[in-house]
Amino acid sequence: MTKIQAVLFDYGMVLSGPPDAAARVEMQRLLSADAEQFEAAYWRERDAYDRGALTGKAYWQTVGREVGIEPDDATVSALIEADLVHWTQPNEAMIAWALELQRAGIKTGILSNLGDAMEAGLHERFAWLKGFHHMTFSHRLGLAKPDLAIYEYAASGLGVRPEEVLFLDDREENIEGARAAGMIAVQYGEHEAFLKAMEGAGLGHLLRPRPRIA
Repeated sequence: MTKIQAVLFDYGMVLSGPPDAAARVEMQRLLSADAEQFEAAYWRERDAYDRGALTGKAYWQTVGREVGIEPDDATVSALIEADLVHWTQPNEAMIAWALELQRAGIKTGILSNLGDAMEAGLHERFAWLKGFHHMTFSHRLGLAKPDLAIYEYAASGLGVRPEEVLFLDDREENIEGARAAGMIAVQYGEHEAFLKAMEGAGLGHLLRPRPRIA
């Protein structure tokens, strides 16, 4: 097996934990939508938002129209904020591990399907993002996982070959995309199961990185 030179993390449901249920209810309230209406409208244009075809403001205006309202600027701002709360519950175990990898001199990156307002909100909230060697956010490129080119871009940004990258994501289609790009990939779900999967794949040594001696 090629030696891993970099670990590439998805953000949502890997570095972040499960979405905040109260924030989801707040978005429904702001849109005067029931759960079914909201779910359909929220996801229908999400890919366009993630790919940068829609800004955060345009995305929420579109979602509003789909549930039958025209949100004003104050409501759009409140929706963007609630969406950030929804997706910014930290997965402390994975964040701590990423920091351990960084202290050991192993390159770390983030590859996430994320819209512009979401990225801005993450940077405002999380100082630990600055420790990552490279971050690839889909809206900047007009690409999104599982497009092959976005994995290649992320590897290039880390200064390594795809086969030297361990990629982690919660979605099977994104794991398959990474493998098609030549990366080693492990799906993340329940944390203890992830640890066992890493050990089973012969990658357990990465779970116990040794701090680099200055």
